[in-house]
Amino acid sequence: MLERLFKLRENNTNARTEVVSGLITFFSMSYILVVNPAVLSAAGIPLDRVFTATIIAILVGTLIMALAANYPIVVAPGMGINSYFATLAATSGYNYKTLLATCFMGAVIFVILSATKFRESLIDSIPNNLKYGISAAIGLFIAFLGLKNSALIVANPHTILSLGDLKNPVAYMTILGIFIILVLLALEIKGAIFIGMAIIAIISYFTGMLKVEKVFGIPHMDLSLLYNPATESINALQLGLYGIVFTFLMVTLFDTTGTMVAVTTQAGLVKNGRMERAKEALLADSFATLAASLFGSTPTSAYIESSAGVANGGRTGLTALSTSFFVVISIFLFPLASSLAAVPAITSPALIIIGSFMMESIAKIEWNDITEAFPAFVTIIGIPLTGSINDGIAFGFIFYVVLKLSKKQWKDIHPLMYLFAVLFVIQLLWLHI
Repeated sequence: MLERLFKLRENNTNARTEVVSGLITFFSMSYILVVNPAVLSAAGIPLDRVFTATIIAILVGTLIMALAANYPIVVAPGMGINSYFATLAATSGYNYKTLLATCFMGAVIFVILSATKFRESLIDSIPNNLKYGISAAIGLFIAFLGLKNSALIVANPHTILSLGDLKNPVAYMTILGIFIILVLLALEIKGAIFIGMAIIAIISYFTGMLKVEKVFGIPHMDLSLLYNPATESINALQLGLYGIVFTFLMVTLFDTTGTMVAVTTQAGLVKNGRMERAKEALLADSFATLAASLFGSTPTSAYIESSAGVANGGRTGLTALSTSFFVVISIFLFPLASSLAAVPAITSPALIIIGSFMMESIAKIEWNDITEAFPAFVTIIGIPLTGSINDGIAFGFIFYVVLKLSKKQWKDIHPLMYLFAVLFVIQLLWLHI
């Protein structure tokens, strides 16, 4: 049955290798079960609902990825977009249900695009240098959130920001966590982030920072929708939150596509420059995002941590299916997960280091061409400094079109970029003037 379903021999693998690879992938990405509830509960969403939504999103996306696409790729709520959501909830005045509705609308559009060829045109319309800039900017945004949560960076009335009090237990435990995870990564130990978080959790427990009442428990998983999607979507549209919908859609598209290309290339699943079953893979992520938004989480993404399982020999959907099994088991660890999520020193090192991973794309930017470099640069600084992925992308798109036109390089501009630039100008004028 497994052979017929996953074509193990055709992919030069076996059931044992796939299951072990699934376990390795689980350990590599399991931090999201703690970090996502920690980030989104700060936006006002009940922690137990975020945990439930995280589990549901992982299972929906990963099972479709396993059974329909036959890819060894795990889908889970994306880092960066959850941080943006939390910041938006804290600063915009919009309640989390209305903001989740913008995620829902973006997910509906994503499902439609994933089923059509327009998705390819949309992705192709964005210049590569802007894509690299967006990825790096979100990395800075995530890292800044980790630094702020850990009190390593604090507000300063004279310099805006300054170094925090290093005698603060949260601050120095975060620094210790960063060093531990970095050493484990340098030693190429699989699941380094998970292991590092576990070590800090143990130290935090014995120093009294972490309080655990119980480890295991049968969780109360409320499977009802967190809000009425029709009512809240109408509310979001009346408030003019089109830019936020667009942001959630764009980040999901770029993140998922880039990750899937990277992991499938590593696994040798890209043939003649094309991903087989790409439509099924994108539908897996779009349906996971849809489920996440309805139950209480932000958009999902194909996880780059899937590459850990691929490096161990995982080649088929059986790897992803195995990871799903371990995720189901983790449901009974909710009491522990909720305790861990309440300690910033445990989750902040993961945010900071994941942010550093995303900075890799800066090296790919064409810095010798001002028409390509400056739009990427303004995106990179715009997102973390404004606290808005949407505003940062807007600046990048507008500068790209203006600079290309100034050099009469209009042939380099995809027609959709003109539309995006005009929409962003209207949005910035509407919201900020």
